[in-house]
Amino acid sequence: MRSLGLQARKGLLDVLTNPSLDVADVMLKTNIPRLSLLPAGTSNTRSTEILASEAMSNFLDELANRYRDRVVIFDSTPLLLTSEAKVLAAKMGQVLVVVEESRTSYSDLQKAFAAVESCPTVMSVLNKDRSTTSNYASYYA
Repeated sequence: MRSLGLQARKGLLDVLTNPSLDVADVMLKTNIPRLSLLPAGTSNTRSTEILASEAMSNFLDELANRYRDRVVIFDSTPLLLTSEAKVLAAKMGQVLVVVEESRTSYSDLQKAFAAVESCPTVMSVLNKDRSTTSNYASYYA
């Protein structure tokens, strides 16, 4: 939320711990059609347990049924940094591992992919490419 210049507010963790809250109550509308944001919510010392809970599974089912015309993206902390990221990844249908060039070690990459090996679809993308090559035609030769 801070990266977007927004104040922290209620979100996912609050919906999961307070059955009287509806996801629509905490979603943030944007000026882009059909793009909404769901903040992480109020910090909670039990966040890993909450994300691994049946309430989270039920919430994901509700999202899938309620927003059939949408793509739902969960952005998390780096996979090896917190247990929340691993628990969240285990609940996803697809996982995209973002790898920072020249900074992510091969060992960390192996650990990250091992952490999500049970996920049905795992992809990766190289971020912050520092190559000075501007001639992409050489890739097709």
